[in-house]
Amino acid sequence: MKCPYCSSFDTKVVDSRINQTGDLTRRRRECIVCGGRYTTYERVEEIMPIVIKKDGRREPFSREKIFSGFQKACHKRPITTQQIEASVQQIEKLIQSFGLKEIPAKSVGEMVMSSLHKMDKVAYVRFASVYREFQDVDQFVTDLQLQSPQFEESDRVNLAFPFLGEDPLKGTPEGQAEGNT
Repeated sequence: MKCPYCSSFDTKVVDSRINQTGDLTRRRRECIVCGGRYTTYERVEEIMPIVIKKDGRREPFSREKIFSGFQKACHKRPITTQQIEASVQQIEKLIQSFGLKEIPAKSVGEMVMSSLHKMDKVAYVRFASVYREFQDVDQFVTDLQLQSPQFEESDRVNLAFPFLGEDPLKGTPEGQAEGNT
């Protein structure tokens, strides 16, 4: 590991600790050359799918974007960072469990909204108001009255390929009744 103070690669680990959930290792390091001490964090690099944006662009999955979205929605709400972290981790694990190479951004957004809906209704409304890009208050109120996120882990099969014309919350092609495919 390169020393941030003198750029030497001659460093040693002084202390290692694993966090409570066991998915992160904190290491205290010391540079042999300059004596500087610093902390590093290790996390297993998990392969995440590419996110398909609504305009068709593709970009790498970003845990930081989801975390940031949660933080903005939960600003000045009685939600702890640990609760946000747990929700982000749950979404991340669910996405990994699909085993897909690509996932629509709409599916990720619906997972975030579902999690926020369970966590804090005000945070959910904040996120939904930005995520769904409402043009006026009437459209916002109507959508909130009609839509209540119902995504559960059991719906994972329905979210696998919503970009093939399926409604991710219903699992049927849009505009078609069940059984009429």
